Amino acid sequence: MKQYKTVSILSILMLLFAPSIYAQHTEKVQSLSLEEIWKVAEMNNRQLKLYDLNHQQSTIEILEAKDRLLPELSVGADLKLNSKFLIYDNGLFSSPQDVAVKGYGYGVGYNLNFNLYNGGKDKRSIVIKKEEETRKQYELDLQKHSVKYDVAIAYFDLYKFLHFYDFLNAETEAEKKQLRLIESLHKNGTVLKSDVLRISVKLSQLELSLSDVKKKIEIAKQRLNILMGRKNDAELTIQPEDIIELNAITDGDYNDYVDIAFNKSPEYKIAISDIKWSELNVKQMKATILPKVSLYSNYNYNYPQISFYPYSNDLWGFGQTGIKVQYSIDNLYKSKHTIARAQVVSSQAKEKAEMKKDEIYLQVREVYLQQQQALESVETAEHNIIKTTETVRVIRSSYLNQESLLTDLLEAENALLEAKFNLTTAQTNVKVTHIRLLAIIGIL
Repeated sequence: MKQYKTVSILSILMLLFAPSIYAQHTEKVQSLSLEEIWKVAEMNNRQLKLYDLNHQQSTIEILEAKDRLLPELSVGADLKLNSKFLIYDNGLFSSPQDVAVKGYGYGVGYNLNFNLYNGGKDKRSIVIKKEEETRKQYELDLQKHSVKYDVAIAYFDLYKFLHFYDFLNAETEAEKKQLRLIESLHKNGTVLKSDVLRISVKLSQLELSLSDVKKKIEIAKQRLNILMGRKNDAELTIQPEDIIELNAITDGDYNDYVDIAFNKSPEYKIAISDIKWSELNVKQMKATILPKVSLYSNYNYNYPQISFYPYSNDLWGFGQTGIKVQYSIDNLYKSKHTIARAQVVSSQAKEKAEMKKDEIYLQVREVYLQQQQALESVETAEHNIIKTTETVRVIRSSYLNQESLLTDLLEAENALLEAKFNLTTAQTNVKVTHIRLLAIIGIL
């Protein structure tokens, strides 16, 4: 009776916890689309986090540059011990006069310095830091495109290998059935023993290929998990038939993609930003030969008064306020080569921008043609599947009627399997090349 009660209680507990257990299992094996993986990668990818921190650093550097516009204000105090105050009225070797001063002293006061003009260096420094911050944003955008493209490659590798596994698994099951049929025909003396061996060899090859594809699937999953910032061995499944909505250009040609690239490409924007930065840097170097004007003020309380004659053991205060002008004559010849170097850097930036422009022309052309080739490959692979499927059907029928050899049938089956592989590869290449094209022109 106790055993019956125990079983009943366990059954009730299992019923209560079954929904939660099922929910946890469902959550673990939830299929992810490419768009969903992109979103996870944008939030958790370690490279993107590093680039985002660099961007945050450049934003703080702007605030630091603005802080330099504020006046310099300091307060200070000191406490000291004074030696004897000796005055040599009749020369160093005569008996000195000992002036009575306190044996200790102290002081307290402030010092203010406010830059009025220094060739615009401080304000221009803020503009330079803003340009650097803009460049960091472009670098972050470029890295996002790069990560999304890497994710797409890993995703479609996994997508492709999963389909390869299905093809190989289905082919293996079909060959097992075919092996049983040929073994039956061999027992009846209809076919030779060599046919049985050939089918067995093909099965072994299919099983080896299945093992290889399994390993590639695990590698692709691990790569995706790393790109998403997850644990290497985290469970991951993708949607077997993923429909991806991309920022495609309807009936867009090569020139359309190029025009977008020169307006949106982060790489090209980085090159233009480098030109702006270098031109600002030239102006910054030229500002070193301009005068500096500043407003200054200071006031101090001291004890005792031993700075001016007559001396006194009393507390005294003294301050100054005025405008100071400085002009570094040495910068007229010292900054000559510094300015020349900055101008060379500016010229280099302009040449690099032109080189990047040519590179974008070439990249867009190359990937655009690769996309067209992938589309043609899909069409060819679809026709080949239709032809090879019919070929396998005809040869299988003629083989069973002893009108063709098993080698012909196996070659036809291999050709059909290869055609399926080629179609899946071509379909994934169309998507990958299109994603690559969108990454290059900056709208991925």
